[in-house]
Amino acid sequence: MPEIFALYYRRLALHTLLALLSAALLLLALPRFDIRWLAPFALAPLLFALARTPTAWLRFLYGWSAGIFFWFFLCTWIQFVLEAHGGMGVWGSWGSFLLFAILKGLHLAVFAWLAGPLMRRWYAVPAVAALWTGLERTHATFGFTWLDLGNAGIDMSVPLRLAPFIGVYGISFVFAMLSAGVACVALRYSRKRLIPFLALAVLWLLPAIPQGMRTSEDALMVQPNIDPDLEWTSAMRERTEQQLTALSNALPAPLVIWPELPAPLYFYNDPEFHRTAAEVARRHGYFLFGTVAFTGARQPLNSAVLLGPEGQEAGRYDKIELVPFGEYVPPVFGFVNRVTQEAGDFVPGTEIKVLPAGRNRLGVFICYESAFPNLVRQFTKQGANVLVNLSNDAYFGRSEAREQHLLIARMRAIENRRFLIRATNDGFSAVIDPAGRIVQALPAYQQVVARVRYAPIEETTFYARHGDWFAWGCLAVALILACSPIKNRARK
Repeated sequence: MPEIFALYYRRLALHTLLALLSAALLLLALPRFDIRWLAPFALAPLLFALARTPTAWLRFLYGWSAGIFFWFFLCTWIQFVLEAHGGMGVWGSWGSFLLFAILKGLHLAVFAWLAGPLMRRWYAVPAVAALWTGLERTHATFGFTWLDLGNAGIDMSVPLRLAPFIGVYGISFVFAMLSAGVACVALRYSRKRLIPFLALAVLWLLPAIPQGMRTSEDALMVQPNIDPDLEWTSAMRERTEQQLTALSNALPAPLVIWPELPAPLYFYNDPEFHRTAAEVARRHGYFLFGTVAFTGARQPLNSAVLLGPEGQEAGRYDKIELVPFGEYVPPVFGFVNRVTQEAGDFVPGTEIKVLPAGRNRLGVFICYESAFPNLVRQFTKQGANVLVNLSNDAYFGRSEAREQHLLIARMRAIENRRFLIRATNDGFSAVIDPAGRIVQALPAYQQVVARVRYAPIEETTFYARHGDWFAWGCLAVALILACSPIKNRARK
């Protein structure tokens, strides 16, 4: 009997280590480490353990432990933000962040719970991949979303061909398939289980991502490098406005772009800044900047405003996907302080708007919205021929969150086949071409202005037109396959 217990606990320890190994491999495939070739194999250790675990609650715990580990070490910058900018202190910030990781880990727990039985079936490879892909899509629906597994394929030319058709989730599907295949080989299952890999030959039949697209338009991008912790006075606000105006007038360009600013320059509340902004627009042609707008009930909106050649408002987009803790506090975290200092939580916008700037139609999304593929593609679907991301990453400090955010934006450019101008407060500001390559970058942590080059593109991708049908279809199929054995056992 003691030997049986010893064997049980050895296996329990081994499977726990395998689950944590998968979490570590996922982390290594993404920024800060960027060992991207690990992504196609990252889930294999976890899947190996799940296939050998008949107990549902144990599979759930393996997945939950891996999920907590993954989100904790992927997003440690959240703790920094809560401590440095949210006033939570050391213990409050770490406690809140740990609760965040515990809740986010539930996604991987559900995956592990359902994937175990699927791994023991002949259709394990595509079924497990579908389950991973479908559950990955739910991150954007339920609270916080950030990096997807497919983001690690940003420089892999063949899997990347899926992005304009089914988005980043198609690449996640391929990587999850490969991991399931590796696990099947390690488990010494029949080679017939690997037959679905023949379908990957379709990747070579898809059109390659276009390279070296020519630019035809100029814009002036201003990177202010403003400290988000400044205690603002009227004199400091006036000096900052003058500096930014001088930078904006340093070079000629038909479009001037300011990022999301951590400064109290409110276009709708400040007559002086209103006049200054209008003058910048009249001098250049068009002026795009981030500011705070208000609803009829005086609730704050995080907005992007475009002024036209006469200084008039040509359009405004109000941010729809707000940042948890930054712009509102989720109900379960009611004790956590917000990072921003507006009077009350921001409220979300309700409408996708394309802002017209001459022959350019700008799809402007703000900061964290770049993590939502389905939201960004709607700008393209509604006619945007250039994408612009206004962001303030200064709250991240000098953490890997900046590289993670830039990687996410690169995938949006590929999915929509658009030039993407990314204007940030202090880095990383860049122009990304439709192949996801950074073709122009501003030096980080400096106040700088630069003329950037891009081109409007009219063709829309299949993904931009049709959205996440693939990911949602994967979820539906995977749930049906995962639940069917449960129904059969219930009948018996």
